[in-house]
Order: sequence, then structure tokens, then C-alpha cells
Amino acid sequence: MLIDTHAHLFLENFDQDIAEVIEHARQKGVEMILLPHIDSESTQAMLHLSFRYPGICFPMMGLHPGSVEENYEDELDQMQKNLKNHKFIALGEIGMDLYWDKTFRQEQEIVFRKHLEWAKEYNLPLVIHSRNAVDELLKILADFPPRTFRGVFHSFTGSLEEASKVLRAGFYIGIGGIITFKNSGLDKMALGVKPENILIETDSPFLAPDPFRGKRNESAYLPYIVEKLAELYGLTFNEVADITTANAYKLFDIKAFK
Repeated sequence: MLIDTHAHLFLENFDQDIAEVIEHARQKGVEMILLPHIDSESTQAMLHLSFRYPGICFPMMGLHPGSVEENYEDELDQMQKNLKNHKFIALGEIGMDLYWDKTFRQEQEIVFRKHLEWAKEYNLPLVIHSRNAVDELLKILADFPPRTFRGVFHSFTGSLEEASKVLRAGFYIGIGGIITFKNSGLDKMALGVKPENILIETDSPFLAPDPFRGKRNESAYLPYIVEKLAELYGLTFNEVADITTANAYKLFDIKAFK
């Protein structure tokens, strides 16, 4: 069994064929798909998909850093209402993104800290977006006692040094389709991280693995990531599948959620 720990299957990219996408994933051994929230505009579609496929699609709640703007307080109010009215498997997708635009850097930090309060209040893991912001996020987390929080730095593309810091902070490393790209360099980072510290994800519809690079990604492509990790670690496909599935069950407490 495989678990896609990060897939935006509720986006309009899948409006025309979501049933086929889910069935295709299950045919490839993907039994569960975790849905990271983006902002208030995505809430209804995400919840609808999780209600439509109970036991398969599991929703998260959180404000994506790319959606943090002047109205972030209104967005946070909506997040909090949802947390009170629905059950979520994690707080995500949250964090900071300083790659393209740093206009709302301060607001992104405020929003991230608010999610940390909720993580303690609701005892939920964090699914962290950290583009060009790993050190900034780790610095914020260091304001709290060690191991206060648990979670994953999703779609991780940092260095081995950064990965080591993430692991020391008690977080998993999320590996997606980029690991299959010929010149990504992620293989060197992954080799320095034990499989027991890795979660696998597609980040659909983005970042499809080879041989689908540039096309719409979907959860059925998760095995390509497992195959690449098995090759790197000298393990069998099933060994990597078993380890990463166990990691997901542990972090997200899936048995309790179901």
C-alpha cells in the first residue's frame, strides 16, 4: 500500500475526470491521498472531495504562504472556524515562500506562528511549505522547546545540511517527483537521509515525475518516486513502500483519524 501524503486533487485540473484519477491511483496501489488546503476559495472543493471518498481522501486545513496577503486575518478566521467544525488530519499547507516575492514576509511569519498555536491546541502535525525559507522556519520553530511540533517539510529541495537540520528538529522530509529529474541533485540529499525519515508525495497536479515531466501530475504516478528511492537505497520497491507508509501512519495518526 502507498500513501500520497500531498496532492491537490480538488483543483480544477481534475474537474473532468476525478473519478478516473482516484481509480487509477488505487490500481497503482495508492490507497490513501492527503489533501493540503490552500485558502478559503479551495475549502469547499477540498471538503467535498474528502466527503465523496471517505477513507481514501483526507483533508488538511491551513493557509498556504502564497495566499498570505493583506486579508490574511480574514483568512485565518475562516481557517479557525473550519478547525472547530470539521476534522482534519494535519495543518497544511503552511509555511513560508520567499522565492519570488518577499512583500508579505512578515505576514507569512505571523500566519505560520498562528498555525503553531493551533498545532498545540488541536494536536495536529504540520505540513510545511519551505521554498527558500528553511532556515527562517527552523528559527521560528526553535523559539519553542525541542520536539514541541511534529510534521513534514513537504516537497523538500534543500541541501543535505538543511535536511539534517530539519531532521534534528523532529520533522520528516517530503520527497516528490523532482527526485526523478536527471539533474535535480536531490539524489545526493536523499542518500544522506534514512528511509525512516521520508514521506512520499506527488504534489499533484504539479511536478510530475519522469517520464511524465511537464504534464499534469496525479497520485497514480507515486510508484515512480518509490522506484527511484528503491534504486538509491538499494532496497526493493515493497521495502520502500512499507517504510514510507509506516512513516505516514505514524506522523498523521491515520488509524485514529479513520
